[in-house]
Amino acid sequence: MLNARTIAIVGLSDDPDRTSNHVGGYLQDAGFAIIPVNPNCKTALGQPCLTSLADLKEPPDVVLVFRRSEYTPAIAEAAVAVKAKGLWLQVGIRNSQARNIAEDSGLDYVEDRCMMVEHIKSKKSEFRSQKSE
Repeated sequence: MLNARTIAIVGLSDDPDRTSNHVGGYLQDAGFAIIPVNPNCKTALGQPCLTSLADLKEPPDVVLVFRRSEYTPAIAEAAVAVKAKGLWLQVGIRNSQARNIAEDSGLDYVEDRCMMVEHIKSKKSEFRSQKSE
């Protein structure tokens, strides 16, 4: 999922002090196309916010989630419905029902991990590999 191009971020905040905004900004700066999904914001990171995943015009590569665990089964179902390729739950977010929905539908799945941290790790690993060649 770290090679995705398009990431729909559910719960992306327009508040620069929120973790979702920081992580989303990093991913945007790293070259990912970011689609904010938050019914409580008009825009985030310079992009218009969608009210739900159902409003997507094309399937995202990844649905990245910044919502509490109890909301994730419905988000997983919505990710399946829009034909996302993967579902990623940020640090502190776990839900076995969401996992089952995603995996039973063939989506890649990650929970309780930060996509920004994992992307940084992968870039460092690539750099070390290139350096040793």
